[in-house]
Amino acid sequence: MGTYYASIKRKDLIVSVKKIESKNISAPHIAQIPLLELDLLKTLVAINDTGNFSAAAEVVYRTPSAVSMQVKRIEELLGKAVFVRDSRTVSLTHDGEILLAHARRVLALNRDVVAHFITPEVAGMVRLGAPDDAAERFLPYMLKRFADSYPGIVVDVIVDGSTSLIEKVRNKQIEMALITCDENSNNIDGLEILFHEDLVWAGAKCGVAVEKVPLPVSVWEEGCVWRKAGLEGLELQGRSYREAFQSAHISGQKAAIFADLAVAPLPRSAIGGDIVVVDKKYNLPQLPQYALGMIIVENATAPVRAAADHLRACFTGQESKL
Repeated sequence: MGTYYASIKRKDLIVSVKKIESKNISAPHIAQIPLLELDLLKTLVAINDTGNFSAAAEVVYRTPSAVSMQVKRIEELLGKAVFVRDSRTVSLTHDGEILLAHARRVLALNRDVVAHFITPEVAGMVRLGAPDDAAERFLPYMLKRFADSYPGIVVDVIVDGSTSLIEKVRNKQIEMALITCDENSNNIDGLEILFHEDLVWAGAKCGVAVEKVPLPVSVWEEGCVWRKAGLEGLELQGRSYREAFQSAHISGQKAAIFADLAVAPLPRSAIGGDIVVVDKKYNLPQLPQYALGMIIVENATAPVRAAADHLRACFTGQESKL
């Protein structure tokens, strides 16, 4: 083997590496962290979203056996099981759930990076409407990602009730809107469902409002599907109630619940802290799911279509996070 000599001068300091036979030096072993390829992460997400290997294989354009081999590869790389399998379904292990969250982030980042280079430059303005709860829970993160991908598009947001937003789209005062709705909202032209979530009765932790007769209920504005679901359920049950509080904003609803002035129908994801799901022993009526939908104007411009595609992508898999 050859020999080496090096000298570094800095002012009066000289550091030298003398002639050393390389055969006498053993380089320290540095453990390499394995890389999880994007294809593996994409398959993991597809299995979780579809519920089985066969359906996931169709999504990622592979055979079921190839999908099984990809899962085996993931588990070999990590040294952990990511799925629990039985004869009919698969479900994530705790380690699998952690990996799924990271997989979604990595795939989203990859989409954003690629889009930065290959997406044609799109510029313009989009006027987007959203109800109060969607604006609070979803839009900040989604709009930030959209701005990163489409810096030439300006998005103006209007927060209003769903009924009003539908009219604004019809009158072309705004180009698109997110609205709360139910499965029977077939009369809304161009409605596209993006997201489903359970509604539950919410009350104050250790509160007594639920024990009062008539039942004090906090309600939303007329036309709200949450209001409709709650009041129709109570009426079908024949339960006495009174509208003790009304607000078109989720912050107002939470204030009424927190103060133990009333109970209210809320999305399950809005529950937390001192606001809890009312105990089943109080026999409040079962509430249905609600949906979050999207409508856009006819002959939408390129910026509007880009914003719509972005929202579709963001809401994909959102239900599995709840």
